[in-house]
Amino acid sequence: MSATRSIVQFENVGLRYGTGAETLSDLTFALREGGFYFLTGPSGAGKTSLLKLLYMAQRPSRGLIRLFSEDIVTMPRDRLPGFRRRIGVVFQDFRLVRHLSAFDNIALPLRVAGVEEGDLATPVTEMLSWVGLGHRASARPATLSGGEQQRVAIARAVIARPELLIADEPTGNVDPDMAKRLIHLFDALNKLGTTVVVATHDVHLLTRIPRAEMLRLDRGQLADPTGALRHPPKGPEE
Repeated sequence: MSATRSIVQFENVGLRYGTGAETLSDLTFALREGGFYFLTGPSGAGKTSLLKLLYMAQRPSRGLIRLFSEDIVTMPRDRLPGFRRRIGVVFQDFRLVRHLSAFDNIALPLRVAGVEEGDLATPVTEMLSWVGLGHRASARPATLSGGEQQRVAIARAVIARPELLIADEPTGNVDPDMAKRLIHLFDALNKLGTTVVVATHDVHLLTRIPRAEMLRLDRGQLADPTGALRHPPKGPEE
């Protein structure tokens, strides 16, 4: 894997909903393959909209987006599902399948990828244990707390070791100890080669991955007009 290859490229990207003002304007930046990035900025800055562009839930109003070296703006819609399988996403609202157990929600990406049923139990059980839900494998989402649902959503996003992991406030519903554990999980996945993008308001979280870079949005634009990525501030030693 080349350390300099870009997995994501934005060139003069703008996003407008309906006829209103642009939500995102003139975004030009690149994310290198294998990098770890924190996306920050105040509420309303456009972080969730940017993430939607990254996982192809939204197409830009203008500009060029390349993902895995391919132009996804003009890509035929019938190719998008295959592309999305290369991306793991942790949504703020979890988006778990209500009628499926925690085990089956986590197993879903593996089943979609064609993994044999006999090969599912070990990786899914290990992932449940990692996020502290080994005793809740058969529980359905409605019986899980918000923090437990968040952990299932994260386990589902990382189980297939995606090439790109996108997480929108992934530690917002868990206690500090579990937040550390989850960030450690993202860190371990990143060290295996996955590019990680985490949107967060938690300034303390930014100190946990010293090698991570920071992309800051302010009112729909990059706070640094050159598009350069910054390293997060160092926190106090613990």
